[in-house]
Amino acid sequence: MPKVLLVLGSNSDLPLFGDALKLWPALGIEVQVEISSAHRSPQRTLELATGAPGQGIEVIIAGAGGAAHLAGVIAAHTILPVIGVPINVPPFNGFDSLLAMAQMPKGVPVATLAAGEFGATNSAILSAQILALKYPQIQGKLTRLKEIMEQNVAFKIDAVLAGLG
Repeated sequence: MPKVLLVLGSNSDLPLFGDALKLWPALGIEVQVEISSAHRSPQRTLELATGAPGQGIEVIIAGAGGAAHLAGVIAAHTILPVIGVPINVPPFNGFDSLLAMAQMPKGVPVATLAAGEFGATNSAILSAQILALKYPQIQGKLTRLKEIMEQNVAFKIDAVLAGLG
């Protein structure tokens, strides 16, 4: 089974990934969740990054707030794709996290998503799209997900138009 690693800077970030944690299994992807801080547990972060390929992990998602160096530190120590999810925490509501992840130096890419819940959910979809290049069964599930999303949008538009009539 395809496997992703979700590394969070704090256990308080876990609820933000509620939808993502439902999406991965629905798409046929195993997720391993770990808590590690680039600053407070740098050795653990290093071990997670370097040990991931040996555990069958193919994509790493890093969610962190504040200075948010977690995704960059992981990306510096692996050749696996790293997806960064900025956590929207005060005082800058995720803007600092977004910049820390998006402004990586040349040669150390982090695919950076939106701050907060949208980015967390999109990390599940983007990681599935990456894995779908190798696993055809995920392609079919992603296609179905897009169809469901389209139907839901059409339903919402119909409901709005019906309310106007």
